[in-house]
Amino acid sequence: MKITGIVLAGGLGRRMGGADKGLIPFQGKPLVAHVLERLRPQADEILLNANRELNAYAAFGYRVIPDAIGGFAGPLAGLHAGMMAATHELVVTAPCDSPFLPRDLVARLSAALHTQNTDLAVAKTGDQPHPVFCLCRRALLPDLTRFLQNGGRKIDAWYAALDTVEVAFDDETEAFANINTLEELSCLK
Repeated sequence: MKITGIVLAGGLGRRMGGADKGLIPFQGKPLVAHVLERLRPQADEILLNANRELNAYAAFGYRVIPDAIGGFAGPLAGLHAGMMAATHELVVTAPCDSPFLPRDLVARLSAALHTQNTDLAVAKTGDQPHPVFCLCRRALLPDLTRFLQNGGRKIDAWYAALDTVEVAFDDETEAFANINTLEELSCLK
């Protein structure tokens, strides 16, 4: 099945002093450029979820989708916006601040989703799930819409009631490093 990739770049960047995280330079290019390079070969379509700096994100050559739910409602709002705009029945998400995301993210999540016949597959390292790295069926959109309309904002709270499989990426733990502060950025190589 074809897959739509959604890069989540819709946050406020509070811990980055209000800077738009995806546009912060890392190793000579914006963080989001690293994510796009790794996700592009894994998906048939790429969407960028952003709520600020729309023109800067559009310059990467992909459709920019702002949240349909106001107030910077978090990653679930980005998934929601992406699901509404996606042209494929499966969508995968990745945050804009994880420049080392696995090059086999989609293959491994997809294999587990299909083998287990679930609605959603989530990456996990050790005991830690990484819910912003997920592959799910677009058919979940009505359920997600209800969850958001009822005030839900936590990804793991939403998918807790769904048929979900967690996929071990213990061999690639560093791939899930995300950058929330300038200090974390300076520590990455």
